[in-house]
Amino acid sequence: MPSQHLHEAEFTNTLVDELRGEIAPDASPRQVPGYTYSRIDPTPVADPHLLAWSTELGEFLGLARPAERGPSVDALAGNLVTSTMKPFAARYAGHQFGNWAGQLGDGRAISLGELPATDGSSWELQLKGAGPTPYSRRADGRAVLRSSIREFLCSEAMHYLGVPTTRALSLTGTGDVVVRDMFYNGNPRAEPGAIVCRVAPTFIRFGNFQMMAAAGELDNLRTLADYVITHFYPELGAPSAAVYVQWYKEICRRTARMVAHWMSVGFVHGVMNTDNMSILGLTIDYGPYGWLEPYDPAWTPNTTDFGHRRYAFGQQPQVALWNLARLAEALALLIPDIEELRPGLELYKSTFEGTRQEILLKKLGLTPASAEADSQLTESLLEALATAEVDMTIFFRQLSHTAPALLAAPEQENDRFQELLAAAAYTPLPNPAHTPLLDWLHRYLPRLRQETRSPESIKTRMLAANPKYVLRNYIAQKAIEAAEKGDLAYLRTLHEVLKQPFDEQPEHEELAAKRPDWAWDMPGCATLSCSS
Repeated sequence: MPSQHLHEAEFTNTLVDELRGEIAPDASPRQVPGYTYSRIDPTPVADPHLLAWSTELGEFLGLARPAERGPSVDALAGNLVTSTMKPFAARYAGHQFGNWAGQLGDGRAISLGELPATDGSSWELQLKGAGPTPYSRRADGRAVLRSSIREFLCSEAMHYLGVPTTRALSLTGTGDVVVRDMFYNGNPRAEPGAIVCRVAPTFIRFGNFQMMAAAGELDNLRTLADYVITHFYPELGAPSAAVYVQWYKEICRRTARMVAHWMSVGFVHGVMNTDNMSILGLTIDYGPYGWLEPYDPAWTPNTTDFGHRRYAFGQQPQVALWNLARLAEALALLIPDIEELRPGLELYKSTFEGTRQEILLKKLGLTPASAEADSQLTESLLEALATAEVDMTIFFRQLSHTAPALLAAPEQENDRFQELLAAAAYTPLPNPAHTPLLDWLHRYLPRLRQETRSPESIKTRMLAANPKYVLRNYIAQKAIEAAEKGDLAYLRTLHEVLKQPFDEQPEHEELAAKRPDWAWDMPGCATLSCSS
């Protein structure tokens, strides 16, 4: 279909039309019992101007790239609400860091409605940073350029890595300043404001169902479940008690695949509260995320989590299971026996393990052989990576070149493995911490020799599974610092490079480098907060 301008596009509003909501009298923070959402318009900003645009996503949605300023950018900033938009903020609750937090809701996100894509599917457009809502509590409903750049870039980077994720259509400067205390340590500063237009089939999350269950709103809970099944899981059939059980199993399966993909690329979400878990199994709410550089299962980028490391890299599979159990408690009101939901949790476990193993074998250039032996090989690799604390991304990418080459030149094995570790390690060689990984490499190569494909075919398969480029925090921080000074060139280059994470792109080699010494303790590079 031909491209159209956003401000001329015709929105549909199934969520608003089919679920029970209120028309908010104002944006004053309050409890909103009995409703699934509040109709409220975004708050206008001083000077909306386009900073970044996802061309491919725009084309998929049939939208033309807007000029830097104009009515479409006004809509992306919340200054223009067209006649077919029905803006709303959703009501939800959740467990935050394992503790029940009660009503939360969209405190700085306002959805405009839904647009059809070129394939006929429907996508919700949501403005993050669009101003206060009844769910803002004591906050201002705004977002700073710093966090908005991080969300825009990471949403798109994850998509091109093949990780289930929400998307980002645009990044818009507001012309306003927003005061934030980045580390909640009494040092607030004024920062430029921005708004991300993020896109997903729906932004409904576990917490929406928890809210209805906790409030005893059974009708709202059932209507919400039926809405999600009808629109996003239609293959399951008409909603019923039996279908609710099957639906829950599918949520568990999708969540397992999402987390397995996180683990395969070294992504740490940083704040896996139940209100940050998508009902579609998509990565949602990019805040204090990070990428493993030294492989460390106990690492978290989130300063708020330093005390317990609940959301550390290695904890993510178990946390997702815990969150799914909390969702089961909410959905149990819709079925005769909560035990009927237990198979969903078992499906999560088996799907996660199976998906992670499937991805790991691809990363190693292996086809499945002996399930037990393959499992021992991959598990011992993860243990050795943790001991060596090598750069995860670089290790696997270098292995993609090194291992296939050694199939034809085994006499070079020791030297090539030393070169591999030197490229990926953060500590100089020789180091006793690297011994388990060297030992593993010598065990892995004979297993690789059992493959029947050619070395070149194995190399191609490995390069397609092991990205060269991920959104390292120190690189995102460089883009942020330049953009805050008005220079968008680095941001735009980085955006383009991240669209092809598996390609060599030799002209951008510096974007695949290990974390430099200056970034180890720099705010925004190694540590972030929920304000990031």
